[in-house]
Amino acid sequence: MYILSPIRLTLLATALAAAFPADAQETPPAAASKAAGAAAQEMQKVEVRGNADSYDPRRDDTATKIVVGQAEIAKYGDTNVADVLKRVPGITVSSPNGRNAEIRMRGLGVGYTQILINGERAPNGFTLDSLAPDVIERIEVLRAASAEFSTQSVAGTVNIVLKKTVRSGQREFKLGARAGSGLSGPTANIQVSDKLGKMSYSIAGSVMAEQFKREVASDEQGYDPSGRPAVARHTDGDENGRLMLINLAPRLNWTLDNGDTLTSQSFVNSARFRNDNRETTTASLGTSAFYPALNSSLRSDNDVVRTELNWVHKLASGAKLDVKASLIGGQNTTDSRRTTPPGAARPVDNLVHLEAEEAGTTTVGKFSKTILKDHALGMGWDAGYSVREDSREESEAGRLLLPALPDGETSDSRVARLALYAQDEWNLTPRWSLYLGARWEGIRTRTTGNTFSTGRSSSYVWSPVMQTLFKIPDKKGDQIRFAVTRTYKAPSFQQLIPRRQSAIDNRSTDPDFAGNPDLKPELALGFDASYEHYWAEGALVSISASMRRIDDYTRTLVDFDGARWVAMPTNAGRARTRGLELETKFPLKALMKDAPAIDLRASLSANWSRVEGVPGPDNRLDGQTRLSGNLGIDYRRGELSTGASFAYKQGGTVRVSERQTSFIVPRRELEAYALYKFTPRQQLRVALSNLLGQDFVNRGSFVEEERGLVVRETRFKAGPSVRATLELKF
Repeated sequence: MYILSPIRLTLLATALAAAFPADAQETPPAAASKAAGAAAQEMQKVEVRGNADSYDPRRDDTATKIVVGQAEIAKYGDTNVADVLKRVPGITVSSPNGRNAEIRMRGLGVGYTQILINGERAPNGFTLDSLAPDVIERIEVLRAASAEFSTQSVAGTVNIVLKKTVRSGQREFKLGARAGSGLSGPTANIQVSDKLGKMSYSIAGSVMAEQFKREVASDEQGYDPSGRPAVARHTDGDENGRLMLINLAPRLNWTLDNGDTLTSQSFVNSARFRNDNRETTTASLGTSAFYPALNSSLRSDNDVVRTELNWVHKLASGAKLDVKASLIGGQNTTDSRRTTPPGAARPVDNLVHLEAEEAGTTTVGKFSKTILKDHALGMGWDAGYSVREDSREESEAGRLLLPALPDGETSDSRVARLALYAQDEWNLTPRWSLYLGARWEGIRTRTTGNTFSTGRSSSYVWSPVMQTLFKIPDKKGDQIRFAVTRTYKAPSFQQLIPRRQSAIDNRSTDPDFAGNPDLKPELALGFDASYEHYWAEGALVSISASMRRIDDYTRTLVDFDGARWVAMPTNAGRARTRGLELETKFPLKALMKDAPAIDLRASLSANWSRVEGVPGPDNRLDGQTRLSGNLGIDYRRGELSTGASFAYKQGGTVRVSERQTSFIVPRRELEAYALYKFTPRQQLRVALSNLLGQDFVNRGSFVEEERGLVVRETRFKAGPSVRATLELKF
């Protein structure tokens, strides 16, 4: 771990600035000429060849990057961005119950993949399930860290860029509906943009309403210390719920008289979730359940507002200053209630009310300049301050439980963050480029509450980054990449606050949760290498390998404190992970000259890991996917476009601790879509999802002292569904 004081970092930045003086000679701009007559035809031929070799960020950027554009985002008519990402090579999407999707790269667990919106971290409480693809311009997937973005990206970074493109007179409207497998509901999207002199504007918005009904089944098996069956229980549940999502992303652009640009962009996200569940538990062996019949309900309201002002100033020397200031606010209210039917042997009427409010401000700036002809120098800062207030009240039959405080359990968290960075992308030769960057990032957290003592956490991480791209001579389209990065994963609010969150049916497989104010950030040293072969227009074959060494790895341990089972995050030594990825995509015409307009794509990822603080076997990183793959095909003929995608995730056992294991159930997802263009302004898109009708399954086990092994599995029923969307331009 590298730790630098702000003074030492300031000296470093000064030294870098001195090494690259502002008055260095810059490359003169290329002169453009116009030809007439017969020369115009020759100029047209040059442009055609230029398009064939046009800039491609995946191929030409020194930093490893996959860019998913609007066409790919809209292809399957997805209603949330998490569904889009599951078809991106190297990304897996995990969901314990079909909702609250977790985005993972390199098979690592939740939290190791950094999620950004317009280059900034998403607010706490925000979920990708609530973000509509129609407000997104592109998605950037960075497999290795860069100094410009936060290095809280052990596995990688997903940067979601909201819509920026403005076209004069653009008017688009989409109206859709989804049905199947207990799901039903409409969707509506609108995109309006225009230019008014030196000002332009765009508004992207979406609304989705969905109702769902499904069955949930759970089984619990218990074995005594000698291995003999002692408990067998089965639970049947019926869920009924509804979801309402609203996204709005307005944007204003001004071009000033001096050539500067000023941009105002906002983002509003609102989610309303309601769910009612009725459970009945029967015991075929051993004692009956503590609550044989239990009803539960959940009400959750979440709102996020983010607005930013971006100023871009071009200096006379050819340099550019890009400054952005943002305000972020959000609130969440959750009511979770559990009741038993009248006449129950153990009556319960438990209500947990949670409220959270967060407000913050950030400022990001970057100075960039091309110097010494082949150096693209950048320096900048990223600072922020946020305040979060949480409250929790728990009552039984209308009476507040201990501690019975007037305002419940309250906590106040304040986070100050500062980062400074410098980077240089250097074209050593026409075929060899080198990226060098350094970022110092410090985070200070202070948490106070009325039921625990004040907790403070402070971490300072120095992250050097190196990436290089070498295009092999005499091998058109062949290139090699290599990267060395220093990244980290900071503890979340929930992991630091020592307040306990209780589970009504407390047991080893459903424990209470308590934060750990002494939790330290996880530090990772990473190496990435890849070989890429571009063998035809739109054709790629890639093989890449990665390695991460993670110090102070955090795992959640479950223990019995004498009265209740409690889960708490704890730093548990070192972990190592390795990965191998294969990817290819190409049009069929690259193999057969007269082939139909078919595009094929495939990817395969394998991952291995070992946690030193956990005895084997299966002492892997919690939640790591060992093997995953994607297959896809797209076909175009006339006004019809169609395609299909298949995703596979291998299952396996993960040993979380000496007594706790989890089991990842294999998952197979098959999807298909069809798009028919009636006119250039009218088209219909139909998409089918979960065609194999696979359920969502969670399985885990725990060895309890004096009781033996307890195995629990929960299955959320799911099936195929269809979406139809009418898309209009006017």
